[in-house]
Formats: sequence, structure tokens, C-alpha cells
Amino acid sequence: MNEFSLGYRMHIDFILLFLIFILCSCGLVILYSASGQNIDLVYNQAIKLSIALLCMVLVAQVPPANLNRLSLLLYIFGIILLLFVIIFGDVGKGAQRWLDLKILRFQPSELMKISVPIMVSSYLSARFLPPKFLRVVVSCLFIIVPVFLIAQQPDLGTAMLVMIAGISVIFVAGLNWRFLLSLFILSASSIPLLWHFMRDYQKQRVLTFLDPEKDPLGAGYHIIQSKIAIGSGGFYGKGWLNGTQSRLEFLPERSTDFIFAVLCEEFGMMGVLAIITIYLLIIFRGLYISYYAQDAFRQLLASGITLTFFVYIIVNMGMVVGQLPVVGVPLPLISYGGSSIVTLMIGFGILMSIQTHRKFLKR
Repeated sequence: MNEFSLGYRMHIDFILLFLIFILCSCGLVILYSASGQNIDLVYNQAIKLSIALLCMVLVAQVPPANLNRLSLLLYIFGIILLLFVIIFGDVGKGAQRWLDLKILRFQPSELMKISVPIMVSSYLSARFLPPKFLRVVVSCLFIIVPVFLIAQQPDLGTAMLVMIAGISVIFVAGLNWRFLLSLFILSASSIPLLWHFMRDYQKQRVLTFLDPEKDPLGAGYHIIQSKIAIGSGGFYGKGWLNGTQSRLEFLPERSTDFIFAVLCEEFGMMGVLAIITIYLLIIFRGLYISYYAQDAFRQLLASGITLTFFVYIIVNMGMVVGQLPVVGVPLPLISYGGSSIVTLMIGFGILMSIQTHRKFLKR
């Protein structure tokens, strides 16, 4: 790899950028149909993608060593913002998740999707790996605090994603199989306790996941219509703009959480395989960057970001096909949205920074 290549001078990984561009372009095409050919919605999404790409490029200029030094500061800043949400947060759709600064309205919980893996990577990489039991426990505390605060908003979906982002780093750091088994047993045994503290609508989501046909016109409507759309697509699909479930508005949330069902109906199995292929190429590129990273912090952070991106995809697709409860997780870079796209792009910017700030030995 040429140290003085254009990509390294600009701190841009052009392979990753190309794959992201292809995926975002496909997303805009699918969104146009899913939104009922609403060009204004597509235009707004294109603007959000442009802003997110700019954030990615800016973050890519920051050396990973600086992220390591600032990890604790970023983490504390995020926790303070989450506390501000509980006290001063703006309420919308029954949840208190936003801070309204008049010129900007944003969700501080999105910041924790990045700051938590940075914090955990920094903490674990400061000592020999794999980590000892006590360091794993402390890392879990770094994760539990923001997850608890986000769950109070309530935002179970984002809390789950933040938890996954942190646990992904711990997982790639290397854990003894006995600890993993103990963690699994502890998690399984805590399910009754978790059920007790869940809100009514969260319990309803779990019950709907287990038996969506019990309330086909109510709580189970989303999943049932989604399965109809997916099944009707067949191998080749009905064709772009020809999906009846989305065009006739039978499918709820078709531009956001359930846009994968629109993809299945209009482009069929062939379209799904094409999108999954692009996702896999992005994941492989992230793993490549992690493998060639030059210190433990960069390896842990790159692996954690890549694994978290993979889990996002699995959770959304599993939710849409009825194999996981509905938790409000968008399909990465395809679903309509703003804050989640910016967070993803910042993650990709960190990957690019790790790749392009490498130091090469001169022969």
C-alpha cells in the first residue's frame, strides 16, 4: 500500500467509500418507491446523507490516538447529555429522547453508540489481552450506565444497540468460555426480572413476536403485512414501483423500519442477495481494517464498529421477517432517517481514520 497515495493523504478509504456510495444510492431508489414516489422525502434523505458523509470525512481526519486520549471525556460528556435529556428533554411520541437547542434538535443517545465502544476499547487496550475478570466487569459498568439512562427515556431499541456496541468490543478482546457461559446463564435467569420492569408496550411487542396472529388488526398487523410483502416478492420481485403492499399503503412504516419488506416485494430474492452482498463487502472491509490495525485500541475499536454494523443489519432483517421482536431499528443506510445515518457514517469515518493513519516501515 502506497503511503503517499491520494486516499492516504486525504485520509479516505476509497474502497469503503465506494461501497457506502453504492448502498446509499440503492437506498434512495428503494425509498422513492417505499415513500409513494415522494421526491421531497428522497431529496431530504439525500441532504441528510450528504451531511453524514461530510461528518464521516471530518472524523476520518482525526488520528485514532486522539480518540484514545479523549475517550473518557467523550464518555462523560455523553452521560451528562443523557442526564440533561431526563431533566430537560423534549417529549415526542410519548418518549423523552431529544434535546432541543432551538437551532438543533438531536438525540444524545446516538452519541453513545460511538463513545461507548471508544471508551471500552481504550480501557481494555491499556492492559494485556485477553482481559481479566475485573476489567471485564468494569467494562460492563461503562456499558450499563448509558444503557440504563437511555432505557429510562424510554428507548429500548437504542439502549439495546448501545449495549451491543460495547459488548462487541469486549467480545473481540477475547473472553474465557467459562465467563461467556456464566454470562449466558445470568442473562437467561434475569429474563423474569427484566419482564417485571418492562413497560406495557414493550411487553406487547414480545407477545406479538411470539404470536402475531393473536391480534392481526392491532399489534400483529405490522409483522403480518410485512410477511405478506416478503412472500409475494418471489425470486425476481414485482418490479420497481410495483409493490402492492407499499403502493396501497397496507405496509406500515414502509419508509423506515420496514423498508426491507419493500425491497423484498419489488426486487425479490435477487435484490435481497444484491443488498446483502454489499453489506458483506462493507463488513469484510471493516474486518480487513481491524486485522491490519497497528495497536490493540485500533483493533478493538475497528472490530467493535464492524460487528455492531453487522448486528444492526441482522436485527432489522430479523425483525421484518418476524424472527425477532419489533424494536425500532432501521436498516442501515437504506431506511429514512437522520441521526442514525450520521452515527453510522461517523463509525465509518473512524474506520477510515484507523486505516489511513497507519505508519509504514520504510525498507
